[in-house]
Formats: sequence, C-alpha cells, structure tokens
Amino acid sequence: MGQGEETKTREEPTIQIQERGEIFFFYRPKVGKEEAHGAEDVQRLYLVLRPESGFEEKQDDHYGKEGVSKRSASEDEEDDDGAKEGGGAGCQKVDIVEKQPLLRLIVMGRKSLPQPAKKSTPYWGFVEMVTTQIQHLKAALQGEEYETRTRGHRHLPDSRAVGEGVYRILRHTGKKGMHTHLIYKLKFPAEEKVRHGEEDDESSSSPQEALNIAQEASFIIQIKSPDQHKSTAGRLRGLDNKRKAAFPAHLQGLFGHQRYHPADPPDFLNYEGCEFLLISASDDIEQELGLDLKTEHEEEYAQCSDLLETFGDDVASDVFTRPLFEATWA
Repeated sequence: MGQGEETKTREEPTIQIQERGEIFFFYRPKVGKEEAHGAEDVQRLYLVLRPESGFEEKQDDHYGKEGVSKRSASEDEEDDDGAKEGGGAGCQKVDIVEKQPLLRLIVMGRKSLPQPAKKSTPYWGFVEMVTTQIQHLKAALQGEEYETRTRGHRHLPDSRAVGEGVYRILRHTGKKGMHTHLIYKLKFPAEEKVRHGEEDDESSSSPQEALNIAQEASFIIQIKSPDQHKSTAGRLRGLDNKRKAAFPAHLQGLFGHQRYHPADPPDFLNYEGCEFLLISASDDIEQELGLDLKTEHEEEYAQCSDLLETFGDDVASDVFTRPLFEATWA
C-alpha cells in the first residue's frame, strides 16, 4: 500500500501536512438501472479515505447506515433518488492492540465533486462510515434487492470504482489566515484514457469528466458544527439531528461560536455523521501550493492497483473496474 510522496517546490506558501493516505472514488447507478451512461444515471458518489495511520477512538460501528441496513420497507425515508442518507451519533472507545488501516466512507451530496478550477458554491458531504473492517465497506458498496410498500420490489446496483490515487489534508497559512485543504492526485485511470465530451452530450464524456473527478485537485475543506441549524436559505443540505456527529469535547470546543472550522485536526473525519464543505481551489496543486504530489507508482498496470489489493479478487469484475481502468461508464 502506498500513500505516494510529496515535494515542496518553493518556500511559499506556508503549508503543513496533517494527514497522508490513499483515496478511492466510487459511483452507484440509480435504483433499477443496471448501468449508468451519464451523470444523470448516478445515485451516489462516494469517496473512501484510507489514512496511513490507525486510530484510537471512533463511533459505534452500528451507526453508519450504508454498511448495516441500507433499506427499510418504508419509502418515507428515501430521498428523491430512492436512497436514504445516514450518519450517526455517539462514540465509543475501541481497544486496539495494533494500529489497523482506517477506512472512511464519504457521501457527496451533489453526486459529484466541485469543478476544482472553477469557483462555485460549496459542495456538502458527510462521513457515512468509519471502520477498520474491509467487509463492512464492501457491504456498504454492494447492491441489494429490497421491497417497498408503494413501489414493490426494487434493485439497488453495485457501486463502481471510478478513481484511485493519493491524498493529503494540509494546513495552509496565507494572507487570509489559516485554512485546510484536501488535495489528491489520481493513479487510475491513466490521464490519456479520460475522454472530454461535448457539454450537451454527457454520454460522450468519461465518468471522471462528468463527475468532476479531475486528475488532480485542491479543495478547501471546512467542518460543519453539529450544533449548526440547516441553512435558512435552503441552499445547503444537512443531516437530521439524530444523524449528526457527536464530537468529543476537545473537538467540539474548537468551533467556539463559529459555524465552521478547518479540518484541523483531521480527526473530525473519524466520526460518522461529520458534515463538511468542499470549496474549489485549483486543478494545479504545484502552482497553487508549491507542492509536487506523486503517486507511488507511475505504471498504469492493473496489478499495481491498491484498490484491487484492498478489496480483493471478489471485486475484480469488469463492471466494477471498467470505469477505473478504461474510464468508461458501466
């Protein structure tokens, strides 16, 4: 497993790496669809962060929706696309003799990332699951059959891998004060495989293009206080109170009376129900931050994929990996 390496190319701006790790991207086609052919067919966009270090405290594993019970018989809890939002509350101490790989499953509310080089409104997301058990993550990304009272039998498709790379969470101190960035660089798919289609024909674009998963990107990341009420303007979504994170006092106290706080420390993301905003910063990390981020291997061979090594042969199907290696819809 490799988190890549970074090299500072200039003294300014002042940055400090807070966390290193691997990042994986997945999308799930909408309920009832066997395949996606464009962004309009996508029900969920997931990010999985695997930091290089383990952890000592996390929420109860029974709290994340996706990995425990994805559906109920009632459609009253479904969102517009037939999917329910999860998240949890409360935390517990976990006795860990040896540090284990930590896996954070993140849901993006708009089913895409912000365009990194284009200023836009912030994109909301939340931490759905925090676990050290790969089987829990596999279960969250798998499809299932379920029944509803009004629509009868429904089919939830398996998620598809659509990106793999390395990421950093860093502290950036500039003229406007301190803030934090989430930056990443893809290892798969190879850049030359990504197709850039016409604006009015999403099906001619690669899924990476349609979902704004650029080859590399920098976003400002802000953690939302669980005590903050939903936006009165109705522009920013939020979890129900019972699904919001319950941060320990030393983290909650960092907000003070503020609605948002930088992802410093990144431990905020170790709590299911943690809500955050991603704000476009740049699609050129070196130019913006003076940091040259490299993946561990520059080869594009599938056998070099950490995602396949992590998830095992049971996910090495063509449908699961075609978007990852061929940059085509599946």
